Amino acid sequence: MRVLLALVLLLGLTAAAEPQTTLPDVEDEVMCVECGTALNVSQAPVADQERAFIRARIADGMTKEEIKAALVQEYGPDVLAEPGGGFNVTAWLVPAALAVLALLGVVALTRRWKGGGGEPPAGPELDPADARRLDAELTAFDR
Repeated sequence: MRVLLALVLLLGLTAAAEPQTTLPDVEDEVMCVECGTALNVSQAPVADQERAFIRARIADGMTKEEIKAALVQEYGPDVLAEPGGGFNVTAWLVPAALAVLALLGVVALTRRWKGGGGEPPAGPELDPADARRLDAELTAFDR
């Protein structure tokens, strides 16, 4: 009796260690092959077929990765919402590269507007009489 109880507890803990895959877990990582949008927002008839396909695999006890592999086998590599190579990788990398370049441009412009952070260029030296008059006017201005 104790052995049976221990076996049931062990199987229960093993089942609890692997959470079962749900439709939302898979749905936001795959695309509708008809309209090209994420499956979790697509309203196309093919999207409903894909969701039914996923639900059937979940009922079979498949993991998320196994379901995604089955989707690729059924619908092709375009079903995945991740770059697969070639143009797909470019489509993901170009916007990121443009964002980095824009940020670098903003930093460069900000430094230029601040004056570059260095000392201002030296102008011509004032005549001693003009320097005394300027000091007197600035002193009067500060009062």
